[in-house]
Amino acid sequence: MSNIVAIVGRPNVGKSTLFNRLIEERVAITDNQSGVTRDRHYGNAFWLQKNFTVIDTGGYVVGSDDTFEEAIRSQVELALDEATAILFVVDTKQGLTELDEEFANVLRRSKKPIFVVANKAETFERANLVASEFYGMGLSSEVYPISAADGSGTGELLDEVVKYLEFDQEENPNEGIPRISILGRPNVGKSSFLNALLGKERSIVTDIAGTTRDAIDTHYKMFGKDFILTDTAGIRKKAKVNEDIEFYSVLRSIKALDNSDVCIVLLDATLGLESQDVSIIAQAHNAKKGIVIMVNKWDALEKDSKTADTMKKDILERLAPMNYMPIIFASALEKQRIFQVIEKAMEVYDVRKSQISTSKLNDILLPIIENYPPPSMKGKMVRIKYIVQVPTPSPTFVFFCNLPQYVMESYQRFLQNKIREHFGFEGVAITTFFRKK
Repeated sequence: MSNIVAIVGRPNVGKSTLFNRLIEERVAITDNQSGVTRDRHYGNAFWLQKNFTVIDTGGYVVGSDDTFEEAIRSQVELALDEATAILFVVDTKQGLTELDEEFANVLRRSKKPIFVVANKAETFERANLVASEFYGMGLSSEVYPISAADGSGTGELLDEVVKYLEFDQEENPNEGIPRISILGRPNVGKSSFLNALLGKERSIVTDIAGTTRDAIDTHYKMFGKDFILTDTAGIRKKAKVNEDIEFYSVLRSIKALDNSDVCIVLLDATLGLESQDVSIIAQAHNAKKGIVIMVNKWDALEKDSKTADTMKKDILERLAPMNYMPIIFASALEKQRIFQVIEKAMEVYDVRKSQISTSKLNDILLPIIENYPPPSMKGKMVRIKYIVQVPTPSPTFVFFCNLPQYVMESYQRFLQNKIREHFGFEGVAITTFFRKK
């Protein structure tokens, strides 16, 4: 990835607010509580007809031995290594602090262009008097007073930032790239799975449920294909979501689901399929996304030669009629079958886009319908004349008949099963409509 602008600074100076402002979307969670952002969070920004990548990071704290703050420091340092230019955000309300000066010492070692961004400069006094004290840090940079909340000053800042970036293209680099979201309950191993795939600490991993808060995008290339992996916060039952930050984390996860082409839903092998797992799968099913189920922590389970078959049968029976998705038993910790999960997700992505010709559909399905016609309703006989697949993001078939209102739901499922039997569509929801002809 090139042309990356990293937003860094101590906690609670408005980094995520600036990130949202630059990408013109409320993606990163913002809150007055410090430490809300933990992982590196990527977004696409556009300025002066050009696209570039922005990274939001957690607040950098020097000398702390707190588990999260130590991991956040590591994430910030990775972002600094990736960056082409650095936005060092400070707070004009609080003025220059010891943490700012300590972080300035860290940045001083970098040879990359650094922009001191004096945030919360909504008033003339803060913009022109207070911001000047940040020159005292000794960084060879102008100080740019801005207000991330209302956008003032950000244009002048970006005018200077883009001068340091090189551009090879003007199109959105994410356009048309398959998006795969990693979903599941808290602590099923979503971030560990992503990190195992990448071979590096892309997301912070701890045993504490709720460690991941934002939906984290990562570009990935495998099997000769580019795609975007999105790590998400764990989705818990609404009744158990008891703080604002977790509420918005869940919203980000649901939005990631809506934006994705394929969902990899992780289950905990030691717990099996739980009611919240079914709820998450149902959300992906209702959104007509491709679905792959990964049973994680397979290494932690005592098993014999029949365990996998027994568990797979139990999962599919409990998911019926949503029992069309592949199930792969894997371990993120041991890197067991994790690449097989991604390979299957890409197969599901391709299947989701596949189109069956009208002649082939009718040649195969009409004889089946003739042998097993729809049950009569109120003495009326339903006669299906022909079938077409319409061009939609997920497989959708229209059956033209004389009395569409009398086609029972059970017969619709029968037809969907026959479509799967003859044309595949593993991992993809099938939609059927009946229209009068």
